[in-house]
Amino acid sequence: MTNFEHYSRELEQAILSTDQIRAELILVDLGDISTQDFVEKIIVPAMDHIGDGWEDGSVAISQVYMGAKICESLILQTSDPEAKFRQPQLHFAITVLEDFHLLGKSIVYSVLRGLGYKVDDFGRTTVEQLVDMVEQESVDILLISTLMLRSALKIKELRNRLVERGLDIKLVVGGAPFRFDTQLWEEVGADATAVGTSELIPVIERLTGEAD
Repeated sequence: MTNFEHYSRELEQAILSTDQIRAELILVDLGDISTQDFVEKIIVPAMDHIGDGWEDGSVAISQVYMGAKICESLILQTSDPEAKFRQPQLHFAITVLEDFHLLGKSIVYSVLRGLGYKVDDFGRTTVEQLVDMVEQESVDILLISTLMLRSALKIKELRNRLVERGLDIKLVVGGAPFRFDTQLWEEVGADATAVGTSELIPVIERLTGEAD
């Protein structure tokens, strides 16, 4: 029986050492593992733990950044290019709203892609840009990452602008402000929030009906 916890800890150490070769050897040792198991049981726990380290100051931002890059590379190696998307009828998008901290978005984007969701990366956007993009691309579920409180509060304005245009979409928010204030997501008009990728997966499954 595969000891996923052991391999997750090994991957975490490889990431903290920015050792791409060591990380790839872990994947080789795992053998024929599905992308979903690899993401959910190995990458997500490792990156969530590293994220906690960044928040308490024990892990450098460069280590988190390299971790996201290494994980994205590993996910691509496990992915089947012929595999179908899990929810092809739903349009997902992810963005950083009026903020310059793109790292959290990059991690979530890689994880969701690895799990088989089709996700558009809108990059860094303003409220005005985001309303237009959501309408033009017919987005169903929008994931928003923020690091600063002022950026998180902009989500309320975004929700109001979406309602004005008759756009009924699901907003999933994350980032430091929502960790510090557990009710903030409701105050800004979001449909859900998640602390880390491990919490995000069940949120996505609930919104898409996969948890039924």
